[in-house]
This record gives sequence, structure tokens and C-alpha cells, in this order.
Amino acid sequence: MHTNALIHEKSPYLRQHAHNPVDWLPWGERAFRKAQAEDKPIFLSIGYSTCHWCHVMAHESFENESIAVLLNEHFVPVKVDREERPDVDRIYMLFVQASTGSGGWPMSVWLTPDRKPFFGGTYFPPTSRYGRPGFSEVLTHLGRAWRQERAQVESSGSSVIEQLKSLGAATEAASPLNQALFEAPLRVWDRVFDDVWGGFGGAPKFPRPVVFNYLLRLHGAMKSEEALAMTIQTLEQMARGGMCDQLGGGFHRYSVDERWFVPHFEKMLYDQAQLAISYLEAFQLTADPAMAAVARGIFSYVLRDMRDTHGAFYSAEDADSPDPDKPGHSGEGAFYIWREDEIRQCLGPLDASLFAHRYGVRAEGNVEHDPQQEFEGRNILYQAMSVEEAASRVGMSVQDATDALSRAQEMLFKTRARRPRPHLDNKVLTSWNGLMISALAKGYAVLGDEEYRNAAVGALHFLEDRMYDPATGRLWRRYCEGEAAVEGFLDDYAFLAQALLDMFEVTFDESYLAWAENLIQQVLAKFDAADGGFYSTEANASDLPLRLKDDHDGAEPSGNSVATDVLLRLARLKGDELLERKASRSLEDSSGKLRTQPSAAPQMLVALGRWLSSPSQVVLRCERVDDQVESYWRTYMRKFQPNTPVLIITDGTADKFSRWNSLKAIGPRQGWLTVYRCDNYVCELPLVVSEADRTIRPL
Repeated sequence: MHTNALIHEKSPYLRQHAHNPVDWLPWGERAFRKAQAEDKPIFLSIGYSTCHWCHVMAHESFENESIAVLLNEHFVPVKVDREERPDVDRIYMLFVQASTGSGGWPMSVWLTPDRKPFFGGTYFPPTSRYGRPGFSEVLTHLGRAWRQERAQVESSGSSVIEQLKSLGAATEAASPLNQALFEAPLRVWDRVFDDVWGGFGGAPKFPRPVVFNYLLRLHGAMKSEEALAMTIQTLEQMARGGMCDQLGGGFHRYSVDERWFVPHFEKMLYDQAQLAISYLEAFQLTADPAMAAVARGIFSYVLRDMRDTHGAFYSAEDADSPDPDKPGHSGEGAFYIWREDEIRQCLGPLDASLFAHRYGVRAEGNVEHDPQQEFEGRNILYQAMSVEEAASRVGMSVQDATDALSRAQEMLFKTRARRPRPHLDNKVLTSWNGLMISALAKGYAVLGDEEYRNAAVGALHFLEDRMYDPATGRLWRRYCEGEAAVEGFLDDYAFLAQALLDMFEVTFDESYLAWAENLIQQVLAKFDAADGGFYSTEANASDLPLRLKDDHDGAEPSGNSVATDVLLRLARLKGDELLERKASRSLEDSSGKLRTQPSAAPQMLVALGRWLSSPSQVVLRCERVDDQVESYWRTYMRKFQPNTPVLIITDGTADKFSRWNSLKAIGPRQGWLTVYRCDNYVCELPLVVSEADRTIRPL
């Protein structure tokens, strides 16, 4: 069996390629020196361990002996895990998108020995097909070009870097930070909204929760019923479709069709975290228990299947798994799909019939357009009809049908659990854990389940113990198999700082606030750009050919957007004018893009909405926190008011909080509980609840 240098790496993605006949090296000085010494271009392959097409290209090309000979002879092959090194991925993805018009993974880029790109693409089949050039032909052509047209290739690489620098530095003319800038983007999403199935644009459909974040805040600020309706319809349709795991909870990565039915089956931690918040906020606005139930399903999945024994959260589960119907074959979605006779054998005829009506199960299978025959004769579960309609079809009462479906789900879930599971990417990423901690904090605040708060506390303990050096303020990005590695990027610092603020606002533990403040000081020291906004990487990142600002809110929010919003939250929470000015400078730097390309930065629009709102707080001043105080606090947290934190200040913490500029208007406690509502650091007359009364009133 072949073994290459990736066998010494911790990344699950790199280790998947450790036995390829390709002489892979990880990104780093060893690979760069080899390229210089042997005077060969670098072939850079970027992907991640749960990427379906990465698996396909690995099997077709990187396990192919003849292709490996071409790679090893003419190039220095280098593998990068994009989740571990998003900085490397971002630079070369920008090149691939600019040069080909699209991007994705696996990403294939050819570089000069000094890391300047001169050719790139995504998936290449081993030989020419699907209208794509064959990988063997591309390797042969580029190897010949390097030998025979060296000067032209190097000139092209140098030119590309200069163009990328100009792209990274390009700024639109600044726009005024006003209400019009905040409201205008609604028209962008309205134009591409699918009013039948929800979502924005056609197939494939991605959830992109940052858009929901903006639309719901636009509704909250402007009472835009259109923004709310688009969000709610999309969330409802997603929850009904096959993209939602109807048995185990959680969401798959995206839908290949327009109706959220056929998913790409991988499950990513960052999707679970952000979608949990979207459904919780939808519940706050609608009081629809179905929205809360979806959020609970996400949390159940993550806490059951994605949690490390020490409390942190894993990164992803694969789309592919061994297919019990096709021995020796791994198929996409094999873990999740069902034959009708399997369900009937498990449930019996009546309950199986009820389940089939409810979840769209057919004897012949329910996937009509299946060109690769992955789902032939099998079914993707989705909510084909309501419980009431399914009950009517089989002659059951609604209550009996509800009970029977609950039993059926439990039985099928247990049956499914005996199947071979998809590959689990067990690395822990600081940024994605930060997103999940934020979701759990909100889950505790809105739903009142202490398991969520405790899970968030456990994850924070893990990050503090293994991923953070308090002496230097340094944060590590990745932990896997006992090793913390890769110095943190902007999104690691920003997402964790956001999570710490979220946890402070539900626990009032000042240590979380102090840690968040420390991380933001690190952001300002390491990533601050002189012209506004933040770079994704530190200035001393010597292995990168250029330094970029990441201002695109895609499947994840950008570090720029989150850092700006965290600065504002800290500034408003404590009355810190310096932090407010830093946030304003970042918004000004992004204002041109918010005017011309608002769909690229919905999370920065969230920060703009906060900036436009006047600072507001609610303070519950009490002797100590007991069940009634917490119940009073929770009546407020069930409301959707994302720009207004609710603080509980006790007799024991009053002195510390009184030092904040934002709370100088807060008076002493009167009675059992005193409630202050403050706007722009000026407080209304307090609501006083007496010891004898203790009546819970709405705020």
C-alpha cells in the first residue's frame, strides 16, 4: 500500500489521501522548498472530508497509478483542508472564480514555485467528458507549458497576483449610513424569491441563514410583513422537505431541486447552528410551535451525534455511506433513504400506510429524476401531507395518528441507527463551535431548556482549556486527536467573541464578557485595516502570497461582519465610544458594497441595522436571581428584540455594573424587583414590583 506524507497529519481530509499513490505534501515550507529545489509547479488540491465530489475525484484520479505518475513527475502535489486553512482556500478560490466564472470543491489550482496561480478549476474527470477536459490531458498540457513556455507562465502568475490584490483592495464609493441603505436590499431578495417553494433563486437551493438574519431584523425595525413572510415560507418549506432529516433532526447541506426535496446529504455544524437561530427567531415572531420543534430537532441531532466527549462539537458528517443495497458501494444518502418494504416490515401494514402517506413513501420509490440511479426504488422522507390528512387517508383519529407516527419515527430511527454511519469529520473548529454556542445560548433563552445552556458551557470550557492561551490572547483554529493547531483567523476570534457575548447575556457571568473583550482587543491588534474593516489573516502570515479582507456573507457570515457587530454590541453594552467609532469605520468601509452588492453582505446589513437603532437595554434590578426573576426575564427573551439586551443586576453585582457608562442612569433597587427600560442611555420611570406582589407583568 502506498503511504505519503499526509499520514502524519491530523486533518481527516488530508488523512483520507494518505494512501494515494500521489506524493502529497501538506501546505507549508517543505512543499515550497521542494518546488523551488526541483523547479516544478505546485499542483494545489483543496477540499474537505465530507465533500462528495472530492471523493469522486480522489477515487477516479488520485488513486489512479498512471495519473499519479504524471502528478509526481511534473508537479509538487499539495493538499489543503479548506476548513482548516480557509485563508489559503479564499485566495485561490478568488482566482478560480475570477478566471472561470465559478468555483467549488474539489478546487484544483496550478501555482508557480513561489505560489502564484496560473491555471485553475474545480472537478476534473480523469479523461475528457461532461464537457470538461480530462485531468490527464490537463496535467500533460500544463507540464509541457511549464517546460516550453516558462516565461509566459511565470508572467501570467505575477499578473494574476496583482489582479487579485486589486480585487481584494477594490472598494466602492462610500455611501451614507442611513435607513435607505438598510431598507433598499429588500428589493434584491424580493426579485429572486420563489413564491411557491420559498428560498431565493432556482435550483440548487442553499439555506443561507445570514439572509434570514437580515430579513427578520428588517421586519423588526420596519414592520416589513414582506420580509417576514419570505422568511417564514422558506423555513416552513425547508422543514417539510427532504433537506430536513425527518427522523434524526438537523439539516442537510442544500437541495439539488427547487422544492427542498432531494438534498445533498452532508451535514455541516455551521448550518445546524445558524438554522437553529433562524427557527428560534421565527418562533419568537410567530409563536408557532412547529418552528420551536424544528429548532429542538436540530439541537437533539447535534448533542447526540456531533458532540465530542469533552463537550466540543465536531465539524461535519459525510453525504456518502456504505450502501446496504449495493455491497461494496458507497452511495450518497444511503444512510437516510428507505425502501417501502423495509418500512412495512418494521411498522406493520397500518402504521406503514399512515407513515407512507405522511412522508411521501412509494413502493417504486419517490425520486423521479435520478440520473445516477443513487435512489432507485427507494424513498427520501419528506412531509408530503399533514398529520390530519394522513390520518383521514387511513381512517384514524388525529390523536391516534399522532401517537402512531411518533412510535413509527422512533422505531425507524432505531432501525436506521444500525446501518453503517456516514464518515464523521471529528476535528473541532473554533469558529464553528462559536456559532453553535451562540445557538445553544439562544435556545436556552427562548425555550428554557437548561441542557442547551449546559452544553454551551461545556463547549466553552473545551475551547478555553485547549484552544486559547490567556497569557498571549492567542486562539487556535483547529483541534483534532489531541492536537491544537493553526493560528486563529478573524472568524475564529469574531465568532467566539460573539458566542461569549451571547452567553454573558443569558448567564450574566462576567468572565464571559471579559474574555469577549480580550478577543476583540486581539482582533483590533491582529486584523484591523487602516482604511476600515478587518483582514482575515494576520500581517505575519508568510505562507500566503497576499492578504485579503473577507467581506462576503455566504454559507457562513464573514469575520468582517461579525467583528463589526460584536464591536457595536460591546460598545452599546458598556457605553464605549472608541469601540463604537471602530464599528462605524468598518461600516463606512463596507457602505459602497452594501449599496451596489447588498446580497453579498446581509450580515453586515444586520450590523448596520444595529448601528442605526438607538442603544437600548432592559435591566432587572433584584436582590438575587431566583426562579421568579428568571421567569420574568424569560417573558422578555421570548420576544424578538435582537438589539436590546436584558440584564439582570443583583445586589452582589451592582457595584461592578455601575462602572459602565451605559448604566450610570440606573438607580437603586426598589422593592423586590425594579425594571428599567433605557433608550440611548436614558431610562424611563422604572417598574417596581413589591415583595408582597411579585406579579409577573409583560414588559
